[in-house]
Amino acid sequence: MVNSKVDLSLLSGVLDEYAKVKGSLITILQNTQELYGYLPKEAIELISKETGIAESEIMGVATFYTQFRFEPVGKYLIMLCQGTACHVNSSELILQTIKDELDINDGETTDDGLFSLKCVACLGCCSLSPVMMINEDTYGSLTPDKTKKILKELREAAL
Repeated sequence: MVNSKVDLSLLSGVLDEYAKVKGSLITILQNTQELYGYLPKEAIELISKETGIAESEIMGVATFYTQFRFEPVGKYLIMLCQGTACHVNSSELILQTIKDELDINDGETTDDGLFSLKCVACLGCCSLSPVMMINEDTYGSLTPDKTKKILKELREAAL
């Protein structure tokens, strides 16, 4: 077994249910990410061992889909849309506001572990552009002031 700080026992239920089910790799990866917030290397190794699927094949699947992460993220994952409608409606201003307020760039997490930023190709909410999702919540018709207010409220809620 891998020597790690990741509690691999959390995966036992997922692997008991899906390890021998053909075609269930994506379900296993989704459940793993739900448990840990990302896909730890140690978990990938265990999934490989339990399913008989090569680590390279698992990584091929996991890297193909943008939903999967390989590093821990903050409590609040900000996904900022960079699609055409959002771009035309000044998503770059929203990106700059987030960078200025949180002192992070795309793909980074704040030092306090509260916020992570990920720019995405499209969130499918064009009528709300510019738009961002924070965890499961969608925020649309963003302005720099509205964005600052949202970030401030989330920070205060986390205290």
